[in-house]
Amino acid sequence: MKKLIISLTLLAGTQLIADVNAGEKVYKENCAMCHTVNGGSALGPDFNMVSYTRHKEEIEYYAKDPYSLAKTFGYSANAMPTLPLEDEQFKDVADYIGSLVKFKKWMIKKKPEGKEKILVKSSENNETVETENKG
Repeated sequence: MKKLIISLTLLAGTQLIADVNAGEKVYKENCAMCHTVNGGSALGPDFNMVSYTRHKEEIEYYAKDPYSLAKTFGYSANAMPTLPLEDEQFKDVADYIGSLVKFKKWMIKKKPEGKEKILVKSSENNETVETENKG
């Protein structure tokens, strides 16, 4: 049973890496002309910020239906084109965008005094520590 669990865990991790790699390819072929990763000037938002503020499911939903994106956030209805992608490609690009930033906005814990704290898991000893958000 232990071997089965380990095998399934490794298989799932391998599949996620494949999805992220496929998503990077979709990004480069369909999104990079309007969106950057790690800053730069572009028409659309940088995908690091999208990764920080949005869940993968939300990213996939808005990529499939840019009209809903425009309506929800008050953008022009033609701000983002409808992309001729398969469902699996939308999922892959959402996996890629979601993988860009490890710690997400919804992981920030608000303290009563209003200061933001971030819970960070140490890679050295696997302990969770609390640190102040400096920006």
